[in-house]
Amino acid sequence: MASLPVFIPLSEAARKYGLEEARLRALIEKGKIRAGIIPGSGEVIVSEEEVRGEAIEAKGLRKEDLPEYQRFSQLSGVGIGINEAAKKYNIPYTTLYRWLKRGFISTIGRDGQKVLINEQEVAFCEFFYRPQKHRGKKIFSSNGLPLQKNKSLV
Repeated sequence: MASLPVFIPLSEAARKYGLEEARLRALIEKGKIRAGIIPGSGEVIVSEEEVRGEAIEAKGLRKEDLPEYQRFSQLSGVGIGINEAAKKYNIPYTTLYRWLKRGFISTIGRDGQKVLINEQEVAFCEFFYRPQKHRGKKIFSSNGLPLQKNKSLV
């Protein structure tokens, strides 16, 4: 069975992640957090994963500050071609290219026609990508921080 999103009561999400209920309601209105209403009680429930992502962003964390990122510090500034990275890390080329376009991975130069990307960032992304069991699951927030529950940052 595919993994289903976990929804928790709005009040619990606010308390657990240190966010104001009013802010969460505003994010629901903007469509940044999925929500629902429980029939009968009228209680609002929200996607725990999406609230966690918002809490990470609100705390101003950067991926460079994370111990998981520092774990690959020996690769800092090392350039690797996208195709080479796809083979070395066993990640589809299209996934790497999408991460590059979204800013999760940066370019560090060119070698002729070949675009060189930051291998430290590839290794960091792969660290969170590998445990995924299902395709299409969101792994990173818009600022490149991981959203995974088993490796939660909040």
